[in-house]
Amino acid sequence: MASKVGSGSQSALREANAARIVDAVRRFGSLTQVELAETTNLSPATVSTIVKSLLESGAIETRATVRSGRRAQLVTLARQSGILVGVHVGRRNVRMLVSDASFTVLGEQNLPLRPDHLHDTTLDRVALLIVEQVEALGSSLDEVLGIGVGIPAPLDPATGMIAARGLMRGWEDVNLSSVLAARLGRPVVVNNDAKMGLLGEARFGAARGFADVMYVRSSYGTGAGILIGGDLHHGPHGTAGEIGHMLVDPLGPICRCGSRGCLDTVVGATALIDSLRTSHGPLTLGDVLRLASEGDPGCRQVVTDAGALIGTQIANLAVAFDPAVVVVGGELATTEDLLLDPIRAALERRILLQQGAGLPVIVGQLGDDAEAKGALAAASEIAVSMGGIR
Repeated sequence: MASKVGSGSQSALREANAARIVDAVRRFGSLTQVELAETTNLSPATVSTIVKSLLESGAIETRATVRSGRRAQLVTLARQSGILVGVHVGRRNVRMLVSDASFTVLGEQNLPLRPDHLHDTTLDRVALLIVEQVEALGSSLDEVLGIGVGIPAPLDPATGMIAARGLMRGWEDVNLSSVLAARLGRPVVVNNDAKMGLLGEARFGAARGFADVMYVRSSYGTGAGILIGGDLHHGPHGTAGEIGHMLVDPLGPICRCGSRGCLDTVVGATALIDSLRTSHGPLTLGDVLRLASEGDPGCRQVVTDAGALIGTQIANLAVAFDPAVVVVGGELATTEDLLLDPIRAALERRILLQQGAGLPVIVGQLGDDAEAKGALAAASEIAVSMGGIR
């Protein structure tokens, strides 16, 4: 009788460990067996045994790769039928990725948007793009397991609506996931684009393997996504990480949110462009960043000044929740160290952040795809919750 109990306990332990490994691969994407051992806190021998069993059952696939100059086996979830859609609705364009259930990208699309685009026409165009992309793959909407959408505003978790008025005029009082789900008849999840960018970098990019992360998206506005203990932090109203609306100038201009002197009024695209109008004439944000990277003194100055101000807010938030790493994405991050060096300098001035090796600040690995890939991850999660992916 005792041996039967022991056998059952061992079987339950193997199943639990297998579930931990599958969950780690689903959460962080493809991992080597060494990375799986570090992520799950299982021994390398245990990981090797379970990976072999999962491979035989068809739950995972492996392929050869090279990490740190050494050959290794990369573990991924087995290619599954079904389609995921990730969409980033930005202020000036839509970026969409379509993948299978193992996140292999099957198609992509970009669509320019007019400034101050309205929700009804934009969501109609997004729905049409999704239908066109799915049909181009020889599939149908019935095969879409989930759709994730990132937008440049915080979402109230209780209502599914934008949490603060003025941030996207004409989009308030609309449950965006319900509207898009009604158009397409598929499960939809909508979230703030900085939070989607964090999901993308945490699963597929620079933040993989970290449980406590701050992702900062610096573009037409500035926002942050916060990962605590491996979980995305929203706050009761969905506004966690809205550093673009932290006070930096008590006498500054009125922000879109209605407050005075927010960070976005100083480092947002409009502020950066306006500060260069006298010396450079009409510019776009892309012009400013290109000229800064090419060495233009005025454009370099506004980017470094922005980095210093953003860095101060990052430092304040980092002292409060103690992340392991700060990942920076968005258009301004294309200038790399020109933006990141003043952010690092701001963090170095905070003594609590310099314990041990200090707080690393790195550029995101996914570039323009961070938010759309995070939306794919969110689409996968809603599909799992509804039984579409097991």
